[in-house]
Amino acid sequence: MKIGILQTGIVPENLSPNHGEYPDMFKTFLDGHDFEFQDFSVVNGSFPSSINECDGWLVTGSKHGAYEDHDWIPPLEDFIRNVYKADIPIVGICFGHQIMAQALGGKVEKFGGLWGMGTQEYSHPDGTKTKLLAMHQDQVVEKPPEAEIIASNDFCKMAGLAYKNKALSFQPHPEFTHEFMEGLIKSRMGVTIPVEQAEPSLADVYADNDSKAYANRIAEFLKSA
Repeated sequence: MKIGILQTGIVPENLSPNHGEYPDMFKTFLDGHDFEFQDFSVVNGSFPSSINECDGWLVTGSKHGAYEDHDWIPPLEDFIRNVYKADIPIVGICFGHQIMAQALGGKVEKFGGLWGMGTQEYSHPDGTKTKLLAMHQDQVVEKPPEAEIIASNDFCKMAGLAYKNKALSFQPHPEFTHEFMEGLIKSRMGVTIPVEQAEPSLADVYADNDSKAYANRIAEFLKSA
């Protein structure tokens, strides 16, 4: 099965030599599930020629806001809507989660001056809880009509959305390693993120999380959708 990775952000220059770009992280994250991958740098205007160029799609995270005025955002929204209408499986992570919601009828906003970062715990409709690494200020504040909330916490009420068996998205970053998250927080601390918010997140950045379980869930969705 061929998965097209729609890259919507660029890894900071000080981190990319050791951690690669966002598509590299997803390839490692989903390793062992018999996928082929093809990258499309939509953030630089490089789009697939057709929604059928791959068997499934994955939209990465980004420093950009879904509501920002960038030339590549409207065609990305059109692409997402066309994929969805065609019942081709699509997964979104962080910005990908947000842009999918926006494209399909939801609303995304910046959440005041607060950030959700480091290790975060999420509750699920069946009563279970999971932990994942997160890094975001923006979040989905109104879900699309066909979406169901499947993950939530006090800071982010719509941290996971399932669209029947057609689309799946999560606000946190199951593809991030502990080391990358630590580097990302440190690179933004005192620059875009207040020190008093960043420092507590560094204390638990190496805590155990459920990344592998999410890899299995996302892979299963892509194969079965």
